[in-house]
Amino acid sequence: MDLPIQLATQVAPGGGAGGLTPILFFILLFAGMWFLIIAPQRKRQKQQEAMIKALKTGDKILTSGGIFGEITNVKDDRLVVKVAEGVKVELGRSFVANKVEDPS
Repeated sequence: MDLPIQLATQVAPGGGAGGLTPILFFILLFAGMWFLIIAPQRKRQKQQEAMIKALKTGDKILTSGGIFGEITNVKDDRLVVKVAEGVKVELGRSFVANKVEDPS
């Protein structure tokens, strides 16, 4: 009946490295999270920034609000986008979700 209690209170023989194991585990866990989550996200962010910098007049885009349009004018931090005949919208570059390729 007391066997589980005795086993729980026993100290492993030669346990000098017992304090280092949890630290090593957390270091390996953080490194794994970095390579699985953070590094790919940074890569996608750099690709998005490069795409936004390369936008020019005539490109077709999709905004983060789901509106499709064609760029008619490029300013420093803004774009003028034609969304319908006679309808132009000015929006910040950061609101461009994707560049849309015309199916040919």
